[in-house]
Amino acid sequence: MSRSLRVNGTDHEIHSDGETPLLWVLRDELGLKGSKFGCGIGQCGACTVHIDGRAMRSCITPVQEVSAPVTTIEGLATEAGLHPVQEAWIDHNVPQCGYCQSGQVMSAVALLEEEPNPDDERIRRFMSGNLCRCGTYPRIHAAIRAVADGGDA
Repeated sequence: MSRSLRVNGTDHEIHSDGETPLLWVLRDELGLKGSKFGCGIGQCGACTVHIDGRAMRSCITPVQEVSAPVTTIEGLATEAGLHPVQEAWIDHNVPQCGYCQSGQVMSAVALLEEEPNPDDERIRRFMSGNLCRCGTYPRIHAAIRAVADGGDA
């Protein structure tokens, strides 16, 4: 059975079973490879996307439960350019291996949209659900802090 799913501003006809995790629909059916499979149980954050503006783990979200628009890392930039968080990631040389970074960026954007100028403790708490094997947490924090201080998110 097919259904419509709005992803990155475009409506798509989805043919996957309703129980299929959103992550696999994004990657396998729509070809959007930015969201990564990490743990499969919603604990690492590599699969984070926005559903109706909220950071959600796509590996544990059945596609049948998604009725609001989805934004992936591929949809974050606009015609005007990269999102300020993406710019800060580049400016602060955040990625090392890069595997977790799309989820980190999507979580950081959600945080800054919810709270444009969070204090350092709020940044640490909000981002604690995103794991980075390379340990780039200080650079992640600095990039988020830079956007919060500049007020560009």
